[in-house]
Amino acid sequence: MTRRELDAATITDPHLRTAFERCRRLNARHGKTYFLATRLLPAARRPAVHALYAFARLADDIVDDLATPAEPYDRALRLQNLSHDLRTAMDGGPAHHPIVTAVAHTAHRYRIPHRHFDDFLASMRSDLTVTDYGTLDALRGYMHGSAAVIGLQMLPVLGHTTTRDEAAPYAAALGEAFQLTNFIRDVGEDLDRDRVYLPADLLAAEGVDRELLLWSRQTGRPDPRITRALRSAAALTRRFYLHARPGMDMLDPLSRPCVRTAFVLYGDILDAVARDGYASVHCRSAVPLTRRAAVAAAGLARIAAARLGAPAAAPAFQEPTR
Repeated sequence: MTRRELDAATITDPHLRTAFERCRRLNARHGKTYFLATRLLPAARRPAVHALYAFARLADDIVDDLATPAEPYDRALRLQNLSHDLRTAMDGGPAHHPIVTAVAHTAHRYRIPHRHFDDFLASMRSDLTVTDYGTLDALRGYMHGSAAVIGLQMLPVLGHTTTRDEAAPYAAALGEAFQLTNFIRDVGEDLDRDRVYLPADLLAAEGVDRELLLWSRQTGRPDPRITRALRSAAALTRRFYLHARPGMDMLDPLSRPCVRTAFVLYGDILDAVARDGYASVHCRSAVPLTRRAAVAAAGLARIAAARLGAPAAAPAFQEPTR
């Protein structure tokens, strides 16, 4: 399958092919929902998506990998080296890391502005020193680089039927919706990294602060105030999904099944958190494999309809509307 994707993308240089193959393996290993959705794209576009995911994962691992103890200074230096490597590759020079080679090729091919990568790396650097956010506006400042620009990077790869400027706000909003979903699912894991991403004022409205979250994490005991706060955060996140939803109709019809699948599956993560009683301080909720398979099958049906130029059949699943 990898060879077919690379051939379809006319990536023939052996060095480049090796770099893109590494990106694909990383996506397959770590980005379960993301990788599943990517499989629904035309083969020629998949390598670029793998490269964008792999670069984001590479930077994220520098910041967050608990299995590799390192001081903030060391992590900051590694991020600085990664940024320099990317700049060199974007300017036409050789990259030290194969993932950087692949993402620089992708950026050139799809004319992805370098500022999107600069903004992303700036948010990654902030993770080394910033441990919480007082308001949603403050959090959105962080999410611009960590999530919104991911949507903006993806937009030219997916293709669009409107201008890029018209589609961009919806792509950015979807990136934010996905990340807010992750923040709700990963409250406990983020606490282990000394971070609370959910806005302090949203938590405080239900009587929750960092100390209560840590107490609950350390004791394994639930608290109704935390449940209410996470339910409120989920409702906020649903509004981001609703704002992003019209943007799907602005995409190339052949890309819509991929994005729709990701849209549904990430929304399902919120449903899984709710089914687990908003216990994400203690456990990481997951979408059942059978559900992921059903949504993917619906995506395949949409692809077949798009390729035939016929209207897609009604989906056999419920899209998040709350």
